[in-house]
Amino acid sequence: MLRADVIHKPADLRARANLVDYDRARREFSWQQARDALSGLPGGAGLNIAYEAVDRHAAGPRAGVTALRWLDRTGGVREISYRELGELTGRFANVLTGLGVRPGERVYTLLGRVPDLYVAVLGTLKARCVLSPLFSAFGPEPVAERMHLGEAAVLVTTPALYRRTIAPIRDRLPALRHVLLTGPAATGLPGTANLSDLSGAASPAFTVGPTDPQDAALLHFTSGTTGRPKGALHVHEAVVAHHATARFALDLRTDDVFWCTADPGWVTGTSYGIVAPLVIGATMLSDEGEFDARRWYRVLAEQRVTVWYTAPTAVRMLMRRGPEEAARHDLSALRLVASVGEPLNPEAVRWGAEVLGRPVHDNWWQTETGAIMISNFAAADIRPGSMGRPLPGIDAGLLERGPDGRALVDADGGVHPLAGAAEGELALRAGWPSMFRGYLNDPERYAAAFADGWYLTGDIARRDSDGWYWFVGRADDVIKSAGHLVGPFEVESALMAHPAVAEAGVIGMPDPVAGELVKAFVTLRAGIEPTEELRTELLGFGRRALGAVAPKEIAFDDALPHTRSGKVMRRLLKARELGLAEGDLSTLEVTR
Repeated sequence: MLRADVIHKPADLRARANLVDYDRARREFSWQQARDALSGLPGGAGLNIAYEAVDRHAAGPRAGVTALRWLDRTGGVREISYRELGELTGRFANVLTGLGVRPGERVYTLLGRVPDLYVAVLGTLKARCVLSPLFSAFGPEPVAERMHLGEAAVLVTTPALYRRTIAPIRDRLPALRHVLLTGPAATGLPGTANLSDLSGAASPAFTVGPTDPQDAALLHFTSGTTGRPKGALHVHEAVVAHHATARFALDLRTDDVFWCTADPGWVTGTSYGIVAPLVIGATMLSDEGEFDARRWYRVLAEQRVTVWYTAPTAVRMLMRRGPEEAARHDLSALRLVASVGEPLNPEAVRWGAEVLGRPVHDNWWQTETGAIMISNFAAADIRPGSMGRPLPGIDAGLLERGPDGRALVDADGGVHPLAGAAEGELALRAGWPSMFRGYLNDPERYAAAFADGWYLTGDIARRDSDGWYWFVGRADDVIKSAGHLVGPFEVESALMAHPAVAEAGVIGMPDPVAGELVKAFVTLRAGIEPTEELRTELLGFGRRALGAVAPKEIAFDDALPHTRSGKVMRRLLKARELGLAEGDLSTLEVTR
């Protein structure tokens, strides 16, 4: 019998999918099998992400295939083949080596979607350095904190971003030895070097050195609810999961044109915006322009995008434009549309089926997991609102929760997995290749993320009787706004640097497009009057310090709720703002 709450797939789509028989794949799959699908470094010298993504293709039959198709803001197109990408990334790796940058040192990127970003990312991994991408819209304070924690040795950025974001904090980064500038006017700033000049003088030939699969490769920062950002370390072995999940969850193939709209400063923009499509051998599309409904529809149509990976915020913004705009474009090349970053509401899934001709496939993962863990698959029917089912090789479960809302952990470290249809903290059996290997300089925090062989995600989910998972809420109060993870403490700290602010409390307020908008409540210092002029000043102050994650609204409040220890009770603040009892917050849709 057909279920009314299920979107059924056509038989032809099912038959062509990479993962046709889900149950059989889960029975037969092994991570060793997935590892054997990759080349590995010649002579058994290990496993390197950049070699799998670039060099093995550049030296093989796909050398002339377009690896990167880049669209600039004005509509210009540049295509880079796997052969050319191999040469460009080889030059960058030789630049690092020539500067004395050693394997294991950290190279940061602060760039938008430009070709030099992709070259720097992959060249860094070739040189066996650790890559840490930064969100280019960050203000000086988030950048300073992340670069200081990671002891950045090299930064690749543009002159404009250097002046705006790095110059004010350069003296606070003693480990930073080299700033490489790219793009126009990349010469003349003190303490910097022109990347184009250095690359032009470097050889395109570079042999990737022996790389242990457990060598550090990626450092992604994710904000917590309190304290400083967490630096999640991933290793080169993660490429095994990038490759397998790109095939299973995104149905990627070598002849695909793949477009991931995530900013390269976030983990999605690296794992699936760069690594995964290249490891598959597909053509990766990159658009320098920002979101614009007409432009995006035009890109999808003109570039014949076959697999599109985007965010629920973008889907909701397209929905607001109505179906007429979509109808003006030929979207027939689209085979699969997927979404990640926050829960995808059922209406968006159905809208995709009706307007785009393809339902939007939700999937779930975290910075710490390094790759997609739960997904709606191309060959499977979709239950709108569901995260989907665990990927082959991923053992997911729900754990009984204690009074604090987190997984109940016994005195001896044991946990209580729940059977059948249930609701609890989502947990994953440790051991998949892209699992993070530590929080930078914080082993205690890392240890606390595991119990009894399970990684504790901090997300609350329910599982139905058929094994589909449904996101319920976050156990803490991280704010997800337009796909960005915002730590309230980070925003509060920045606002409290203003001389007029005595205290601040930050929450996320529901928004139909962005998911949540950051709202700040500030208590002013004695003798300072709340005025509209001061509110405007504080909004500007926040934008300068925090960039795109700054609060969009500020309210003056001289009676912020506190715990007995003096901490601002953000949960109570949110309940009060929404006119709810604190316990009623559990009924809200909370972004993950």
